Order: sequence, then structure tokens, then C-alpha cells
Amino acid sequence: MGATLRALRALVLLLGFYLLSLVLLAALIGLDVAMFSSGHGPIAAKVTFVSVLLAVPVVRGMFMLRTPKDEDGPGVTVTEADEPRLWALVRELAAAAGTRAPDRILLTGEVNAAVSEEPRLLGLLPGPRRLYLGVPLLTGLTEAQLRAVLAHEYGHFTGGDTRLSALVVRGRVQIGRVIGQFHAKANDKVTADRARQEQAAAKRVAKGKKAKEVDTSGVGATYRMMAAIYTAYGKLYLRASLSTARGQEYAADLTAARIAGRDATASALREIPVLATSHDFYLDSYATLGLSARLLPPRGQFFGGFGRLLTAREPELVKLRAELPEEPASPYDSHPPMAERVRRIEALPADGRTDEAKGSALSLLTAPERTLDALEDAVLADEVRAFPRATGWEELLDASMATHLSAAHTPLHRALAAYTGQPPTLSALLDVIDDGRLWRLAERLPLSEEAAAAKGRAFREFVRPVLRRSLRTMVLAEFSSRSLLHWEFSWSRPAAVRLPGWGSETTPDDGPEAALDAALDAALADHPDTASLRAQLPPATQHA
Repeated sequence: MGATLRALRALVLLLGFYLLSLVLLAALIGLDVAMFSSGHGPIAAKVTFVSVLLAVPVVRGMFMLRTPKDEDGPGVTVTEADEPRLWALVRELAAAAGTRAPDRILLTGEVNAAVSEEPRLLGLLPGPRRLYLGVPLLTGLTEAQLRAVLAHEYGHFTGGDTRLSALVVRGRVQIGRVIGQFHAKANDKVTADRARQEQAAAKRVAKGKKAKEVDTSGVGATYRMMAAIYTAYGKLYLRASLSTARGQEYAADLTAARIAGRDATASALREIPVLATSHDFYLDSYATLGLSARLLPPRGQFFGGFGRLLTAREPELVKLRAELPEEPASPYDSHPPMAERVRRIEALPADGRTDEAKGSALSLLTAPERTLDALEDAVLADEVRAFPRATGWEELLDASMATHLSAAHTPLHRALAAYTGQPPTLSALLDVIDDGRLWRLAERLPLSEEAAAAKGRAFREFVRPVLRRSLRTMVLAEFSSRSLLHWEFSWSRPAAVRLPGWGSETTPDDGPEAALDAALDAALADHPDTASLRAQLPPATQHA
């Protein structure tokens, strides 16, 4: 579909919104006229009042004349003086694509690259262009792959996609605004009616009468019905506009293959979902590890550690690259399935461009360390940036785990507190076990119906895994509270706990961890014995 037809389609979809609104307004006016003509004065007045309330969100949505402007997210704007090599590459690829280079480059903290334009007259006239480039993307791509990504984005410029987005975005926002207003009014009515019913119930209780059950199931139904009408059109609008967007993605992929080469484009498409998944894992498991302890990684490492993770986990990444998504994320996803995009590119004739620019794309930056520092300042919230910095990842891990263990509140903690009426300490738990009351305590755990109905050995097998996890947490918390616990940091595997007595020659099979596992098993056996566990605990706990 050419740019002219796509523009016409976007315009028709937008006009459909206005036509739907006019039809609904006409229906409301017709209903009012019919009611007054039939001579139902008081009822007609009420219907007119409701019609006016329903018409207000429709009219407000119709007259939202301005298309929302793109708002830059957090990031670092770089000039040509700041990053001459990056800007040279950007201009080179723009010339190859036959389009105008962006006026601004914004480096972000996401695994993403995107372009935007602020056209005038609903996309008829060009406007300023921006390129958004994620530093994590630069970290994980080669220069050849980055060329393919940028060429893909320029394909959106040459296809007129960024200009047409003004029409599409305007329609989406207007429909969303009307739906949101109807739902907001419905929720307001529910809140008001609930408050009225609760007040009436309170008065009945004060008079010694039985309060009526609060029921708001039918309140706001008219508003929700209007919202449902616009929601149905909104789904049609999204399906129609996003199916066009998927075609634009295929066309942009072909532009990338023409400019950057078939192999570089295919490998870049394979790499992007892998990087996105890896970066989410990195943020959750590493970069934000110390937030609970109000501690940040060393300066520049909040984003800078991502490259170290990619290097250490390369064997896992190889498997991810072979498992591309075969389905779109949703019916409204603007991008086709990545597997299909890769298949289309790999089906193109070989172009002999297999050994180009294999160096890291991050090296295009003049001073990557400086950029990583600046990105932290731009992306992190002021409160978070005020946190102190760890001297290394090991310190960050130890502090994080100490905070986590000190705040641990397992099901066993709750059950023990309810059973004894005392603070749920490890010493108190060991005393309960020694008194032969462990399985009565276990009955206080949150249990499934099957576990609660079990008896004897079957019951013990049901609850033992929960008891073991909770008891182990309590033991580790005891060591941690006395600064006797250390965690071994690794980029390639989960962190491993190191108990007192761990030495350079110790292995997991014969060290203190193996002894602890055996002691936990003994303490939770059918006939519990805590002697071995008590012997391994810090002296203060042994004699508590």
C-alpha cells in the first residue's frame, strides 16, 4: 500500500470517529425530541438531562483539535561535537536511504531504537525529526547490526510513516479520551452511590435494624454502554491502523537489508528480542539489586554492567536467538512476529556482505564511560541518585541480601507468632520442635484443601517443603544478623551463599552448606532432632 493510500486510510478511520460521534449525538437529540413530543414532560426533562451528560464527553472528544506532541523520555541529548562518529554514521545512512537525517539524537536507557517527526498540517508538511537510541542496544549490537537497525528506522522516514503517524495518533488519543471520560463518569457514579448506600446502612444499624447489602452492579450502566460503543470502534481502528503498521515494518526491513546487508539485518532482528529479555533480567537481578538496601552499583555500572552480563551468559543467549516469537504480542501489536521478519530477510539472495563492521556499536561513542555516567543522571530519579554507591558488585549483593533476610517474613514466621503468641525467633522455633510440637505448628501454615485434609505421614510430606524453605531462611537470617554470612557474586549463575567455615578448598558437597542441608533435614524429619542444627548456629543462638 503506497503512502497516498495509507494517508487516505488513516483519514477515513479518523473521520469514522467523527461520524460515530455525530450519529450518537443525533440519536440522543432524537430521543429527547421524541420524549417531549409524546407529552411526557417530567420524564422528558430527566431524559434530556441524562442526554446532556452523555453528550459532554462526546463533544469534548470531537473538539480535541491538537494532535498530542511527542514527549521525550529521560535520556542524554548528544550533539555532533559530543559524538562525531555516531553522527557521521547517522548522516551516512540517511543519505543512503535517500532521506533527511534527524535533527536530534537522544540516548536512552532502553533496548530500543525509534524515530519520530513532528509534521505540520496533519502530516502534509515535514517537521523536526528525532532519533532515540538505547545505550543497552549499543552495548549488545555490533556496528553492522546497528547500521541495519538505523537503516530500518530510516525506512519509516522514506515511507512517510512518521508523518502519517500524526493522523493515526490523533485518532487513537481521541477515542481513548472519550472512552476514559465515560468510564470515569461511571466510576464516579458508583463511588457516590456506594457512599449513599453505606450511609443508609449505617443509619439502619444505628436504629438496631439489619443493614442492606451494598449493591452497585447497575450503577453507571449508561456511561459504560457508551464506552462499549467507542471501545468497539477503537478495536476496529487499532486493528486497521496496526495491520498497516506491520506492512510498514516489513518494508523498513527491506530498506535495512538493502543498505546494511542481508546477514547484518537478519542477525540484528534476532538479537533485539534477546537483548530486550536479557536487559529486563539484568535490571531486575543486578542493576536494582541494592535498592531495598538504598544502595546503588558503582558509578556508571547501573547500565554499564549489562555488557558484562552479556559476555558471561553467551551460551544462554545462543539458545534464545534460536527461539524467536512466532506470534505477535497481541492483536494490536504494531510489529509482525520476529520469526516471520527474520525468515523474510534470510530468504533474500545472498549479497556477500558477511564480514562488515563486527566491532561493538558502543565503541562508536567518544567516551562510553562518560555516557554511562550521564545516562544514570538523566534516567534515575533524584531520590535514587542520592543513594550511596557500593564499592563493588560483591558489596552490593551482601548488603541487598542482608536487608532481604532481616525483613523476611515467611509463612512459618506468621504461623509461629500465631501459635506461641511471641515474636517468631529461630530460638523459639527450635524450642517448639524440641517440645514435639512441630506438626501442630505446621497446621497453622496456609494449606491447600488437599494438604489440610491429609493426615500423618501424608500431611508431613505436604508441609515439609514449606517448612524447609522457611527454616533455611531463618537460619541464614541468624547468620546474617551477626555479619557471619557472605554471598558469592557471579555474572553467569545465581548468587551462592557462603556460610562460616567455607574455605578455598571447600566444595558444595562437603562444606558447611552440605552440613546445613543435613541439619535441616534432621530438624524436619518425622522424628525431629535439632541437635545438629543448633551445633552449627552462632553461639548466641545456641544458648538463647
